[in-house]
Amino acid sequence: MRDDGKRDIREWSNANYRHPRTGRTRRFLLSVLIGLAILYAIFFIQLPYFIFMPGTAEDIKPMVSVSRGADPEKGALMLTTVRVSDTNITNYLLALINPYEELQPKSSIFRKGETESEYSSRQQYVMITSQSSAIEAAYKKAGVPYHINHEGVRVLQLLAGMPGEKVLKAGDTLLKIDVKQILASTDLLDYIKTKKIGDSVTITFSRDKTEQSATLQLAQLPQTPGSKEVPRAGLGIVPADMQSVKPDQADKQVTIKAGEIGGPSAGLMFSLEIFNQLVPGDITKGHRIAGTGTIDANGLVGVIGGIQHKIVAADKAGAEIFFAPKDIKPKDGSPILNYTTAVERAKQINSKMKIVEVETMDDALRYLESLPAKSP
Repeated sequence: MRDDGKRDIREWSNANYRHPRTGRTRRFLLSVLIGLAILYAIFFIQLPYFIFMPGTAEDIKPMVSVSRGADPEKGALMLTTVRVSDTNITNYLLALINPYEELQPKSSIFRKGETESEYSSRQQYVMITSQSSAIEAAYKKAGVPYHINHEGVRVLQLLAGMPGEKVLKAGDTLLKIDVKQILASTDLLDYIKTKKIGDSVTITFSRDKTEQSATLQLAQLPQTPGSKEVPRAGLGIVPADMQSVKPDQADKQVTIKAGEIGGPSAGLMFSLEIFNQLVPGDITKGHRIAGTGTIDANGLVGVIGGIQHKIVAADKAGAEIFFAPKDIKPKDGSPILNYTTAVERAKQINSKMKIVEVETMDDALRYLESLPAKSP
């Protein structure tokens, strides 16, 4: 070993030397990892927004059936839908520049404390109740005697930290509390009023057609800050009544199978289709008729959201006529312009559809009655 230090310098140099390929490999791997992280952020991280866009226009007749059968339809009555999707960075940016897509914060869609699964369950519930209202409105218009059956209470939402959250889920149907049968939400609420905070009750409920039971201890329901109301016992459930509309004559029974479609906005079009199947003849007269709007048992048509997207869907499906709910222009508060918005969007896309403003089911039927039959 030399004493001039040259060997030590050579040994130090060899110890810290890195082959050029090793350095390039590490930089390449780092670049790949950074690229993957960016791609993940762009495509997989969800933003707190929904994108609303044109959905579909679907023929209702295959969804509706009457026990005695129905006359053939030469045309079609169509419900219209809005497609809703979650957002990532990419489709968020695309939605900003797409005139036919609409961004809305999720917080504006959900109720306070509501989860996405509870929102979906609520949409299914309002679709079911909308169908019941459509059947009732059609029975009234067609002169079919009917009666209402109460069929229990559905759980729409559960309050966080309350007893119900431990065993129940949105969509469950409550059947009994202790030995008392629950046919309406008043049955549940009136029974709980007889109990105190800390009392135990046994809830019997149905989930996926399977009956289950659970014993829960009542807790104090949340109070509004500053409220002087007396503390109340409860389970922390937001209930909703379930009912069905039954005709007095079995051959007039209506069945609706709408699949995964949710929400109440198809009510008007369901009522028209049901009426068409209950009475002789064909109110479509060979025309393709789309539309939207809620319906109540008396045939009153209510406003809905997203009508501009439904116009696009109906136009793509070849609709000739579109029923739009009448604008609401209150003296106080913001107007809801369904008909006006529908007309504007139809002009934007150069649609030839006739936009017809309706306030009631009768308005729609009168318009259809005035239509000439379409030649084959």
